[in-house]
Amino acid sequence: MDGRERVEAALALGLGDRPPVGAWGHTYREEWSPEDLAAITVERARRFGWDFVKFQPRASSFAEAFGSVYQPSGHKLKGPLMESAAVPDVESWRDVSLVNANALDDQVSSIGIVARELGPGVPVIQTVFSPITVAGYLVGKSKSRALRELRRSPELMRPALERIADSLVEFSRRSVAAGAAGVFYAISGYASKDALPEAVYRELVLPLDLLVLERLPSEAWFNVVHLCGSHLHFGLSRDLPVPAVSWSVHNQGNPSLTEGRQISGKAVMGGLGQRSTLLYGSPTTVEAEARRAVGETGGRGLILAPGCSVPPRARDGNLAAMVSAIAA
Repeated sequence: MDGRERVEAALALGLGDRPPVGAWGHTYREEWSPEDLAAITVERARRFGWDFVKFQPRASSFAEAFGSVYQPSGHKLKGPLMESAAVPDVESWRDVSLVNANALDDQVSSIGIVARELGPGVPVIQTVFSPITVAGYLVGKSKSRALRELRRSPELMRPALERIADSLVEFSRRSVAAGAAGVFYAISGYASKDALPEAVYRELVLPLDLLVLERLPSEAWFNVVHLCGSHLHFGLSRDLPVPAVSWSVHNQGNPSLTEGRQISGKAVMGGLGQRSTLLYGSPTTVEAEARRAVGETGGRGLILAPGCSVPPRARDGNLAAMVSAIAA
């Protein structure tokens, strides 16, 4: 079986010849060039034998698109440095719009190269931040301020979030047209008990998620919601119209893979500790953790992956062990 067939089996809550495997992480130097980012993404996918690619664009690209200014750190282990935030005060929400389309154009161009190089047997999915996640970056990566202003000044912030959602839908459509198999929709820390009550999320934020997810193109068959953080409101996964959910089983208060599959009724993506086993473990411990994930779930409906982005310091041997653990 090829990667696409393995992913299709997992999304149907089944199991092919083995679970599909993939991982992702930032390459801070290369991500400023669409061509360089595509080249290293393809090289890593081939070297490690990924069945799918979760494309890792420059994280600041979404904030840049709506007016924030970032510069490269110049260091392979450090992300972009923010020079100015697009929303320095609450009144600035009135002016939020797509002002730097090139920041997203680069990601569409790059994922198109990756999809063409890897071919249909290795599906590639585009990372798309949720509207509230983008908003948090626009104020300087402050979850508390973004949520506070949404609750206190919805008449200012809600229209801005809807404009952001519209732009994300168009970005998703263009990515799929370029060759992406779907999107990896990232909700970064907001769907957590540590951020706000579930009822408030459902009232103020979930409609914005649906504004994006319900308008994805029909050709997008491999869509994943990523719930980032601890103490997740995991019941939200049932109401997000995608076939798979990604989260870290290692974060405090989060469900196991089998619990997540039961709660969501969807395929589950994860099982490996991106900041523990993959970063500090040995290939042997990575293999053991991968086999535990397969054993726990029976491999059915499982997409074996890290719980979130793998830090650049992770060793190649550990990433290679993800596949070797279950490919024999």
